[in-house]
Amino acid sequence: MKFVSILLLSALGCAAQAGESAPSLTFQPVAGTVIPMGGAVRNDNEAVRQRLVQLAGGSAARFVVIPTASANPQKSGSDAVEQLRRRGAKAELLKIAPRWPGETLDSARKAAADPANVAKIAAATGVFFTGGAQEYTADVLNPDGVAAPVLQAVRALQARGGVVAGSSAGAAIMSSTMFRDAMNSVQVMKGVMRDGKEIDRGLGFVGDQLFIDQHFLKRGRVGRMLALMLAKGYKVGLGVDENTAAIIHGTEIEIVGASGALLLDLRQATQETGPMNVRNVRISYLDHGDRYDLAKLQGRVVAAKQAYGELKFRQPGFVPDLEFVRPAFTDILGENAILRALTQLVDGPRDHVRGIAFDLEQLPDAPVADPAPELGFEFMLRRDERTRGWDSAGLDDHDYSIFDARLDVRPVRLKTPFYQAW
Repeated sequence: MKFVSILLLSALGCAAQAGESAPSLTFQPVAGTVIPMGGAVRNDNEAVRQRLVQLAGGSAARFVVIPTASANPQKSGSDAVEQLRRRGAKAELLKIAPRWPGETLDSARKAAADPANVAKIAAATGVFFTGGAQEYTADVLNPDGVAAPVLQAVRALQARGGVVAGSSAGAAIMSSTMFRDAMNSVQVMKGVMRDGKEIDRGLGFVGDQLFIDQHFLKRGRVGRMLALMLAKGYKVGLGVDENTAAIIHGTEIEIVGASGALLLDLRQATQETGPMNVRNVRISYLDHGDRYDLAKLQGRVVAAKQAYGELKFRQPGFVPDLEFVRPAFTDILGENAILRALTQLVDGPRDHVRGIAFDLEQLPDAPVADPAPELGFEFMLRRDERTRGWDSAGLDDHDYSIFDARLDVRPVRLKTPFYQAW
């Protein structure tokens, strides 16, 4: 069985710090406006939904909705159309979906070449991809890496300044490489990344330098994103959480929504051979309103937090707000665990936080046998002179903003069974 090999990374420069100058990175600006949403975006999330319509032209916005990924494309597509119309946009659903009643993969591919569908996209100012299973979108619109006429039309819309947005599966397709069907993050960290199985070609709306993942904090996907970035040579990765959107325009990212996004910077990361063993990854959490410059790899916290003041953990006399913290996270890939660990790191008494990623046992129907059942991974988060943090106390109901914590990941051996009766 052939797995993707993990590449050795070399140091490429200094990591950026919020509010300070930083060396630039050659980054090809993203055309138009690309909006990956992390999935599960609530209908009443006006910060995301109204902004989507506004960026596509407000009352002049004209959207086409492409429901190719959906298990129930009629319903999910119609729901998306309704949400766009409620905010003042014109919107139309395109019947390009292999799971539409009576349709097949072949008929969906024919629809993706239909001149009528191409013309509708040519007249639009925005395109919205629904959630579901992203492999269907790839197989219909980009089979074997050959762009269907509909995909070519979407790229032309983007090139002329239009909006390309998608939620969940619709966000996964934004990178040039995507997770196709990788349900187990620990397995991915062990190297289970087969082309056409766990990973595949994406549609590449954000270019070749930025990797996008979704449902990120809710489903604990930091491990799998880091593994793919190392394997494919990405230097920057953005994991967007649920009910949240990242607005990407040119070289800037803005986070909007109920949660936030995690950003990994691998410019200075180094790795040893063997199982994942990587040091000096820079990890940041961008909250609602925060921005990040992909050319400078430099973050900017929302103005209200900036005015409230930065956490002073680098200065004598710092009194942590979080006095009682967990010394270690036994499942660092659990729901929101990496964010809780980062929060403790910048507002707790310790300058490091440890976590473990490990599978207690393999599911009986797992598609691939575990290549190393006793292999687990230690995550070590550290704060240093480059780490910065802002609290949200008294400002809003959002989270901390955290820039440039250090992350080291190393392989560890854990016995199976992991525990025994007392």
